[in-house]
Amino acid sequence: MSNHGTALERGFLDGPPANLIDGVFRPLPAGETITSRNPAAPDEIAFQSGERLEDVEATVEAARRAQPAWFAMGKAARIEVLLRWKEVTAARAPRMAELITLEMGKVLSESRFEAGALAGKVDITLGEHSAGRIADYEVAAGETKSGLCRYKPHGVMAVLGPFNFPAHLPNGHFIPALLAGNAIILKPSEKTPGVGQALAEMAVEAGVPAGIFNLVQGGPAVAAALSAHDGVDGVLFTGSWPVGRRILEANLDNPGRIVALELGGSNPSVVMPSADLRQAVVECARAAYATSGQRCTCTRRIIVHADVADRFIQAFCKVASTLQVGAGDSTDPVFMGPLVNGASVDDVLAFQSDLHASGGKILVEATRMDRPGHFVTPGVVLVDGFSIDRDRECFGPLAQIAVVDSLDAAIEQANATRYGLAASIFTGEDAEWDRFFGECRSGCINRNTGTAGASSMLPFGGLGQSGNHRPAGAFSVDYCAYPVASMVERGSAAAVPAGMLLEDSWLDG
Repeated sequence: MSNHGTALERGFLDGPPANLIDGVFRPLPAGETITSRNPAAPDEIAFQSGERLEDVEATVEAARRAQPAWFAMGKAARIEVLLRWKEVTAARAPRMAELITLEMGKVLSESRFEAGALAGKVDITLGEHSAGRIADYEVAAGETKSGLCRYKPHGVMAVLGPFNFPAHLPNGHFIPALLAGNAIILKPSEKTPGVGQALAEMAVEAGVPAGIFNLVQGGPAVAAALSAHDGVDGVLFTGSWPVGRRILEANLDNPGRIVALELGGSNPSVVMPSADLRQAVVECARAAYATSGQRCTCTRRIIVHADVADRFIQAFCKVASTLQVGAGDSTDPVFMGPLVNGASVDDVLAFQSDLHASGGKILVEATRMDRPGHFVTPGVVLVDGFSIDRDRECFGPLAQIAVVDSLDAAIEQANATRYGLAASIFTGEDAEWDRFFGECRSGCINRNTGTAGASSMLPFGGLGQSGNHRPAGAFSVDYCAYPVASMVERGSAAAVPAGMLLEDSWLDG
């Protein structure tokens, strides 16, 4: 297999750029509207095509036609299809991992973990902590009457994927959605279209029925058309708050449409004097710079108690300054790969300059590396404190540190954000952990481990500008089906209420 060329030329894809509509791959026109490049070598094009906006209409129509039969198949039959998906994704995981690294830039070890998680999501979704959340049940409502709760799919779900976990996060949406009986339209990030096409190719190989898994490539115009289409019953989005806000605005007149948003974070980690400092340094550095800072759960703000600040900051800065940065497919040990594109590098360096201009002290400078590719070194900035009006998410390897003198101040600083995705505290005291858990406003709250990294067997979501109370992970089934209550009478001796007259003779013909 060649080490150069497009994703197709390298053997990562089965066919040229195409949309998948009603089980048929329709080649996309030539063009540069959708272009992904190797972030480590930007001259290398991984995927390139034009987009076809009119395919949105055709895709929605195909999904709407196919969905009723998919639901009518029954859950057991749908599970059989998902088990074939598990087999196919496991078999194709090695080349999926290489494709993720080619398009997104993350180190190959992370890409392999992501590719392997596709198959694992099936077992997790079928488990009691996930599928069990939408299990039918029956209650007694009288001597001959029963009450039933059964779950129905919403219909057609648009899945708008992100670039940072281009396979795992969409998969986390559409596996539970398919289990519940929905049809899917996947719109991948225009930064990682090749991964989106690979997912569609695997769906066909796994035998997902025509029209149940569809793919439409494109940029913001395609995403906007899907998000507002009358034939779409749900929009499942992972990405930034500004885009999530536009999706909400587009659906103000559609309160019955499910909109599940998993957005960004300005995630805090608190380090107390009772903490194991080695553990705190390792985990804060890992969580701040994993995936080159391009995870929504990355630690952006570190709040360290004054009693251990000198020791922690010295060690943290040393670790940050010695992290190995290189191409994701390097044979040398590499912790961080490049950022996804040049604009991301510019954003990190601009934010660092803004922090410095407002009084921040640069302890470890984030710099653009003098080599081809979108490489930037990790940065650390010491600030006086955090406030909501200055809070922002910088999607890259830049960590801010503030020093406090009490747990009260640490909790106040942790909550000084409009986001609320992930938070952590490093402490050896149960009372400190209990206080932090009780008062920190966040959807994921960890102890003695970093903010980045989550279990798919738990809920995953946040508050404020981090989400809209539609957690993913094990709870993603909640937004993929809705409960329907039924009262079922098995007898025929209906009592005639007071004030009503009925004589059996009135029923005679």
